Amino acid sequence: MQNIDWNTLGFKYMDTHCHIRYVWRDGAWGPGELAAEPYLNMHIAAACLHYGQAAFEGMKAFRCKDGKIRVFRPQVNAQRMANTARRTCMAPVPEAMFVDAVSRVIRANDDFVPPYGTGGSLYIRPLLIGSGAQIGVAPASEYTFLVLVVPVGPYYKGGLQPVRAVILDDYDRAAPLGVGNVKVAGNYAASLYAHEQAKHAGFPVELYLDSKEHKYVEEFATSNFIGITKDGRYVTPDSSSILPSVTNNTLKQIAADLGLTVEVRPVPFEELAEFAEVGACGTAVVVTPVCEIVRGDTVIKIGSQTGCGPVLQKLYETVQGIQYGELPDTHGWCVEV
Repeated sequence: MQNIDWNTLGFKYMDTHCHIRYVWRDGAWGPGELAAEPYLNMHIAAACLHYGQAAFEGMKAFRCKDGKIRVFRPQVNAQRMANTARRTCMAPVPEAMFVDAVSRVIRANDDFVPPYGTGGSLYIRPLLIGSGAQIGVAPASEYTFLVLVVPVGPYYKGGLQPVRAVILDDYDRAAPLGVGNVKVAGNYAASLYAHEQAKHAGFPVELYLDSKEHKYVEEFATSNFIGITKDGRYVTPDSSSILPSVTNNTLKQIAADLGLTVEVRPVPFEELAEFAEVGACGTAVVVTPVCEIVRGDTVIKIGSQTGCGPVLQKLYETVQGIQYGELPDTHGWCVEV
C-alpha cells in the first residue's frame, strides 16, 4: 500500500505510477503502453486544442469486502465514449480495448486503490483526443486514447449532506440539437462561467432548464436530475440534450428492483415544488440530495433541510453496497480486475 492517509483523502488529482496510452494512425489503434510521465508531447496544431475534438469518461474501481478489485460497469462507459466519438468524428475505441485498458492501468496502480472500509475508491478517467495536426475545420488524422487513475476519498464524510441549487436563466448548458447528449469536453467549458457565478452566490450546483423554452427541467451542471414523488415514483427528465448517465441508469434499475415506478418524461419547472426528494446523480457522488432550488425570487424548499430523504438514502446505500461487494451483484455490473 502507498503511504497515503486514506481517511483524509479528498477528490483531487494525485500522481500515480503510470497511465496507459494508445495512438490511432492510418486507420488502426496501436498497442497500449504504460507511461510513467504524466505529460503529453503534443503538436501545437492538434485538433483537440483548436477544434475541440476531446471526450472523456468518469468511472470507479473498488477494493471489495473479499479483497478483490472490481470496476463498476466499464462496458457502459465504453459504449458512451463510442457514441461521443461518432458524434465528434473521432476514431472510436473498441469496447474490448477500452475495458482491457482500464484493467491494465488498474493492475499497474493497484496499490493506489483505497482499502476496503475507508469509503475510498480509484477514480478512472479515460480520455480521447484529436492529437493530429489540423488547420482548417476537419477531423484529425491521429487520435490518442489514454486512461489515468486517481485515488479518491468518499465525497461525503459523515453522511449525505443536502445542497442548494440555483437556476440561472441567462445561461444554457447545451443547444436542443447540439452535443448535450455526449460527453465532450466543450460541454464543461460552456458551463464554467455559470458555475462560477453560482458558486460565488453560495450555490454548489446549478440546474439547467431546456434551452428552447426554459420550461422543463433537464439536468444539473455535471449530474442528472432525479425527483422522488410523494407517492414514491422515481422521475427523471426525458430530453435529447441530456447526457445519458451511467449512475442514473443504475439507479433506475435499482429503483425498479425495489418496487418503485420509474418514469422518464418531461418534467415542467412547476413540478419541482411537488417532489418529496430531489437529487443530482453522477459517478463522483452517486447521489447529492438537493434541499432548495432558487430561480430569481422563487425559492422552492424540498424535503429535509438537514439530511437525505429515505428513498435517495436507500438508493445510495444499495449502489455502494453493490460496488463494495457487500450486496449481491445480481445484474453483473462489477468486473473483476
